Amino acid sequence: MGERESQTEGRAESPVLQVEGLTRDFPAVRALDGVSLAFRRGEVHGIVGENGAGKSTLMNVLSGVHAPTAGRVLIRGEPVTLRGPAHALGLGIAMVHQELNLVDELSAADNIFLGREQTRFGLVRGRRAAAEARELLARVGCDTDPRTPVRRLSVARQQLVEIAKALSLSASVLLLDEPTASLSRREAERLFALIERLKGEGVTILYVSHLLPEVLRICDRVTVMRDGRVVRTLARDDLGEGPAAEAKLGSLMVGRPLADHFPPRGEPGKDVLLRVRGLASAGFVRDVSFDVCAGELLGFAGLVGAGRTEMAEAIAGLRPREAGEVTVCGRTVRPARPREAVQRGLAYLTEDRRGRGLLLDRSVTENMTLASLRRFSRGLLRLGAERDAVRQQVRRLSIRLARPGQPVTTLSGGNQQKVSLARWLLARPRVLLLDEPTRGVDIGAKEEIYRLIARLAADGMACVFIGSELNELLGMCHRIAVMRGGRVAAVLEGDGMTEQNAMFHAAGVRKEGAA
Repeated sequence: MGERESQTEGRAESPVLQVEGLTRDFPAVRALDGVSLAFRRGEVHGIVGENGAGKSTLMNVLSGVHAPTAGRVLIRGEPVTLRGPAHALGLGIAMVHQELNLVDELSAADNIFLGREQTRFGLVRGRRAAAEARELLARVGCDTDPRTPVRRLSVARQQLVEIAKALSLSASVLLLDEPTASLSRREAERLFALIERLKGEGVTILYVSHLLPEVLRICDRVTVMRDGRVVRTLARDDLGEGPAAEAKLGSLMVGRPLADHFPPRGEPGKDVLLRVRGLASAGFVRDVSFDVCAGELLGFAGLVGAGRTEMAEAIAGLRPREAGEVTVCGRTVRPARPREAVQRGLAYLTEDRRGRGLLLDRSVTENMTLASLRRFSRGLLRLGAERDAVRQQVRRLSIRLARPGQPVTTLSGGNQQKVSLARWLLARPRVLLLDEPTRGVDIGAKEEIYRLIARLAADGMACVFIGSELNELLGMCHRIAVMRGGRVAAVLEGDGMTEQNAMFHAAGVRKEGAA
């Protein structure tokens, strides 16, 4: 015990990475405000906070993407001025972004050594690079052929390629930003095992995530940030376990006690607003039928690959249908007619807000009114009416921004999601398909989105809620449809709505007592 304590004290006295008084200003907003933190060798250090708390800005400063306005960064006690990501990499700091930075058409090996290709007589030594890449991939537990183009790899394997790239640079500090956001449960478990191995090798890992259970599971210490400042840093042993620990972190994140339940569910109406019969889409959806009434929240659960997103896209006209009929408020929505779906009163909030949901180089206003421009035009765009509608949605959804004209990419992830949702609310739908509406959203913003969805249902909207977190489906929805292999395996309601039953049907397990 004494030896272990002395090792811990030594590490505490000589942090591998440290920031002192770190401040970063952007136009009209201070993203970091006097942040001071120290990170130890061989520890997993969680960084949590609401969207806009400053987590990503801190990671971007440490990885050399942004220069601090004030304060300093120290590596092994020595002050450094990071002159860009390449300089940070050279000093042993590597970042794996939530949006992976790989070249799709290049092989895994080419991506790992991109910009550092080994050459002889002006020719790239591809065989040697492949051999070294194979060793690096094996180190992170990936058996992918290094000659495989990364576009053919799953998101999980692409992420391992990014980590292998970092290790090829002898990174001693690894920054992971929402690393499990696009991973299945099994893939996440493999990542956790890799993190444990790297920690044992002395790599320091900064772990940013909105998923508090995984933060509590794998992190040695957790720092809570709010409004660009450090609220508190806690050792895992001081947090405890389970819901009480999550509630403690959540309260520190939002600055107030968190509600211990979801909004109350209203009573659904009798009028069917969305009717789906025999829906099929090539290779993904097979003979899906269901109804959603006014004021009802119908949840869709299932494992990765069950076909939930493909089903929603087929309903909205974004994916070809092989068979089936969709009616909204009694009127048929023809296949491959997304505009017609919107005109009939159906809106679809995609799970991929950055890739397919938003125009990142456009303003908040342009993104918000894109689906309802006819409301604001009579030959020419009525700018005053558009401006008033945007301000109303900003207030209604509590969107944090400096001004509606700023690029949407400058907003935090949770506020970007609210902009996506506001776009469809301006279109005044009767039916709303919500695909992972709280993915990548902090705990405080989740509460706000839950309350908003509950209000929409109370006002008579029919909502389909596709989610990967069973607890939120159970807390929000009147019924839950469980999909497996492109079909609806079961519809749970009443006392049959349990996490156990949902998992049994999702995995195809038969057990006595399952609904």
